[in-house]
Amino acid sequence: MTTTTAGGDVGADRKQMMLYSEAEMNQSANEAYAEVIAEAKKAGVLNKDQATLNRVRKIADKLIAQTPVFRQDALDWDWQVNVITEDTINAWCMPGGKIVVYTGIIDALKLTDGELAAVMGHEISHALKEHSRERASQEAVQTLGIATAAAIFGLDQTKANILGIAAQFTFGLPFSRSHETEADRMGTELMARAGYDPYEAVNIWKKMDEVSGSSVPELLSTHPSNKNRIADLQVIAEKVYPLYQEASKKK
Repeated sequence: MTTTTAGGDVGADRKQMMLYSEAEMNQSANEAYAEVIAEAKKAGVLNKDQATLNRVRKIADKLIAQTPVFRQDALDWDWQVNVITEDTINAWCMPGGKIVVYTGIIDALKLTDGELAAVMGHEISHALKEHSRERASQEAVQTLGIATAAAIFGLDQTKANILGIAAQFTFGLPFSRSHETEADRMGTELMARAGYDPYEAVNIWKKMDEVSGSSVPELLSTHPSNKNRIADLQVIAEKVYPLYQEASKKK
């Protein structure tokens, strides 16, 4: 068991089971990210609008500057931030800081800078907490069984080829509800420390609720229900609001 992050104000120092190494996940992420970027470039949809790209990267820079509250080493990551022109209502951050924001989420939700910071802070938090590595490890245990997984991985980690695993567990499969809640909380703290009103994180899910119109029960979904998510974020926003006020004084 290991702890990938410090707690911050939201208590994100939960212990995690990790069978794959951080280096393995980062290598896989780098290769998968390069493929995504190459395909978008070939299709002519990579960073088409300079103003949007500048906006996204400016917000990303402010958020990344706050990552040491959870991980001191994050500032040394090879962060990459790109925008893909596509109607997909999504954004993600691979292990090691590889970010993609789709114009679909910006346009469909008419995101303010604060709301965009909430989305990106959430995705960055998945990477900081290494949710992809944790999920891959959990999947290995579920598939192989604890004894077999332990024999395969051992203390020195497996040498098996895990090409593509970062992609699979970043955007191929959904994160668990607990991971989503954890990323919500960490992301809201990041945005508050970066000088964005944390209550804008609440607005995101009110907008998402209107756009999705989803009536899928929470127990049948890997994500928290919009209603529960909004309620939790309101509590977190109140908790980290003083951080936003402090950051606002420095502007």
